[in-house]
Amino acid sequence: MVLHEPRKRIEHVYFIETGVVSLRIVAGQTLVESALIGFQGAVGTSSLFGGHVSTHQSVVLFPGNALRVHVDRLRSLIEERHHLRMRVSRYVQALLMHSAQSALCGVRHDLEQRVACWVCLACDALGGHALHVTHNYFSDMLGLRRPGVTKALSRFDNQRLIYKARGLLQVKERKRLEQRACSCYRIISSEYASAELATSSEQLE
Repeated sequence: MVLHEPRKRIEHVYFIETGVVSLRIVAGQTLVESALIGFQGAVGTSSLFGGHVSTHQSVVLFPGNALRVHVDRLRSLIEERHHLRMRVSRYVQALLMHSAQSALCGVRHDLEQRVACWVCLACDALGGHALHVTHNYFSDMLGLRRPGVTKALSRFDNQRLIYKARGLLQVKERKRLEQRACSCYRIISSEYASAELATSSEQLE
């Protein structure tokens, strides 16, 4: 399911309860994934702070449930409620950093590190350890060579970090897989954790 198309007006914000949404940059016939949004995340939040059209294509990667709110209604709510505005703005900042870090990752880090990073981020977004994803997805969305993806995943499988079957990837040794990921994973996950911590601190006040 496509939630938003690039350069089209955003009508609704989706608060993800289960499942994962892929944010993609589109240029002609070329697509590249810039971020993943999972449970406790929201799709279309850029529209709440001045933007009216989507900069990304938002596509459901793993099916699930979401709460949908019209942009105009949600914009009115965050203007009325300072706490809600701060919470959403911190999340948007973390998401923007995620997209920016993904861009750096794509040109600076090697294939194996990027695959491990994506798998860890996808598990975080899904809140689970089993991903229904193909080698072609890595190749198409991350701009990686398919033979290289197959080789990296086979190596992880042989080292018992993951179990892979056709269309399925299951993480077995999460901590060890994180160690194989590039620094982007720790930077991105820490940014989301900081946004959640700041929100919790505000609630205690």
